[in-house]
Amino acid sequence: MPNRGRPLFTVSSRRRIARASVVLSALSLLAAAAGQDAASAASSGSTVTYTNVCPVHPAKGQMTCLSMRRTDIKSKTRAQMAAAATTPSGFSPASLASAYNIPTTLGAGSTVAIVDAYDDPMAESDLATYRSQYGLPACTTANGCFHKVNESGGSTLPAADSGWAGEIALDTDMASAACPLCHILLVEASSANDSDLGTAVNYAAGVSGVKAISNSYGGSESSSDTSEVTKYYTHPGIAITASAGDDGYGAEFPASSPSVIAVGGTSLSKASNTRGWTESVWDTSNSEGTGSGCSAYEAKPAWQVDTGCGKRSVADVSAVADPATGVAVYDSTGSGGWAVYGGTSVSSPLIASMYAEANNPAPSAAYAYVTANIAGLNDVTTGVNKSGCTTYLCKAGVGYDGPTGMGTPNGLLALGGTGAVLGGGGGGGGTTSSTFSLSLGNSAASVADGATGGVGVSTALTGGSAQSVNLSVSGAPSGVTASFGSGSVQTGGSTTLNISVASTVPAGTYPLTVTGTGATSGSASANWNLTVTAVTTGTCSSAQLLTNPGFESGSTTWTATPYVIARNSGIGTPHAGSYDAWLDGYGTTHTDSVAQTVKVATGCTKATVSFWMNINTSERSTTAANDKLTVTLGGTTLATYSNLNHTSGYQAYTLTMAIPAGTTSLPLKFTGSENSSLQTSFVVDDTALTLS
Repeated sequence: MPNRGRPLFTVSSRRRIARASVVLSALSLLAAAAGQDAASAASSGSTVTYTNVCPVHPAKGQMTCLSMRRTDIKSKTRAQMAAAATTPSGFSPASLASAYNIPTTLGAGSTVAIVDAYDDPMAESDLATYRSQYGLPACTTANGCFHKVNESGGSTLPAADSGWAGEIALDTDMASAACPLCHILLVEASSANDSDLGTAVNYAAGVSGVKAISNSYGGSESSSDTSEVTKYYTHPGIAITASAGDDGYGAEFPASSPSVIAVGGTSLSKASNTRGWTESVWDTSNSEGTGSGCSAYEAKPAWQVDTGCGKRSVADVSAVADPATGVAVYDSTGSGGWAVYGGTSVSSPLIASMYAEANNPAPSAAYAYVTANIAGLNDVTTGVNKSGCTTYLCKAGVGYDGPTGMGTPNGLLALGGTGAVLGGGGGGGGTTSSTFSLSLGNSAASVADGATGGVGVSTALTGGSAQSVNLSVSGAPSGVTASFGSGSVQTGGSTTLNISVASTVPAGTYPLTVTGTGATSGSASANWNLTVTAVTTGTCSSAQLLTNPGFESGSTTWTATPYVIARNSGIGTPHAGSYDAWLDGYGTTHTDSVAQTVKVATGCTKATVSFWMNINTSERSTTAANDKLTVTLGGTTLATYSNLNHTSGYQAYTLTMAIPAGTTSLPLKFTGSENSSLQTSFVVDDTALTLS
């Protein structure tokens, strides 16, 4: 769907020193990736300094955020960056997508919830700057993509806090980087108290469309945690991530909760290996680095089988967190503009957003522990977060370890993503297998006799080098034509499988198999069931002929631009049910369409098209029709609407046309065309096409 739019003491631990002037060795460089990254450190052995953005000694009963901002890299405003004609320091979305094989074309219709304390008054405008810098689709309140509320879902926001504002900017930027098509729900707790943050989590879990909730905060464990797990952090069907901590070895809450996904941190650097990247445990000192360890109170979940800890082990998975190999963030409130951030506050929203892309109805940390899903992980095998450590709970190794869990994501497979992964490669010893996953937009669809349909096909690299994947389909019966919009895609790309059904095809269900064959090596396949429905060809009747007229079966029987038909909210809230067709709303030059063809029975002379539509626009002109939606039937334009026809909510529309003699089928099509100025959203629902 378009983007429109407790104090941190640990049992064994040291107290974090105020980091306003902490100096550490830069263990790795941030080299340029996809031409978008500026180096964060000048050279190996140079020094970096940073400050933690939230209080290091919060009052008892509170949590603290787990992010750090580099101070050796001077922050720059958007204007300063433009005047200097430079790009921000720190890893960009393109680099993160490359490092973790993120299929950024997925996630439409899913919402990532960010839970933080206090208010960031510039959250939406700062997010706009970040997304604009990297060419990501706009995500605003106006287009329904961004929504900010208090811990109870209300509009009265808590007091502003410059430290937590930096955390909020980091979280929303990382959600955008990992899932640019996801919606973002920012829930701001009244304070950093356990209860306020927990209340915010509960609210987020009750919002329709929320697939994942990121919590970039933590505190020391206590005996009361077990009750808080039940009260705040247990929400089946939603992936809840929590940062493992920045104090080095020692378990923290809520990451130690058995119902959340504990996210550790790594140092990430470009490399000349097959993957193109290398990672190790983030460890600056004994008191600074990714958290890990054995919980003192929480029971061990069934999917954890390590034997060195009788209770919950931390972490489950990991991603970049080292400030020396940090990420670019735009934060005008706390940082004054572009800055480089680190901490496990980076890894939590990254992982949460990838879970949202995977869109599994039962997300869980357990997926990462399944042997069949190992191809979906980069095993981090070097580094410790405690000097002299020899146990896996604080030292990386092959397979599971505390600091990095089962590893870092290599696509979505280990996060519950769908698609078969089959080994490739072969040949002599040492040959690297280039494997990939193949996923379909849905597993089944119905197409009427004489009509067309389609399904999205996406690929994601799960190991080895990027490659071209040749797509084919088998199993189609006589009379059914199946072809791809693009028969060859790069790993990470997507295309559409177009289905056309002749009127002679008998009604029934036909299993089709989509297969991808890599140019280098490897293959993957996925099954798709095509159901053909019969259309009466006798005497004309007044029956409504569109199938799936309210889009409640997704794209079934409709041919649509990607992300148009979805389970929406905000501007795109359906007229009825859970799905609609949301055309345009990007605020950039763009064209969307949705279409379905019906068969015309003998004797039909008149067609009546009816539908409900909500036109929402940010255009200010009262005279210029900048964005338009055209309704055509059988190639004839029935009506054209524009931003000048904007409405307050849904309005009913009815259009009629005389059917030319000899017509046997009529394609109904809604086409939205948007220019490069402000957004206009055309949201269509509850359609009908009646012939008489």
